[in-house]
Amino acid sequence: MTTNRLKDMMMQMPGLNLPERSENMAWAQLVELTNIQPAEVAELVDLGWISPTKTSADEYLFRLRDVYRIHKLMRLVKDLGVSFNSGSLIVDLLERVEELETEIEELKRLV
Repeated sequence: MTTNRLKDMMMQMPGLNLPERSENMAWAQLVELTNIQPAEVAELVDLGWISPTKTSADEYLFRLRDVYRIHKLMRLVKDLGVSFNSGSLIVDLLERVEELETEIEELKRLV
């Protein structure tokens, strides 16, 4: 699922009360979109795997990218039975591979 598709889905969900162009969401919205337990979100924050911003009211704001990453992580955890720590490492490596593939494609266009 792409970030744009997640954004479109979020904007269609009733009761979110987000500004139309917001790239951020509150803790409860992240939990709803990712279907994981709040304790699991807290664990991911503690691991430093997702880095929400804090508001002046000490509330966390998450990015749409975090939703996408958590979906990948949860698929690995559920489908392969890996731990959060292992799954987060796998997702990080997969993202790095995607970045490198993009760089290679850009370099090929320049040659």
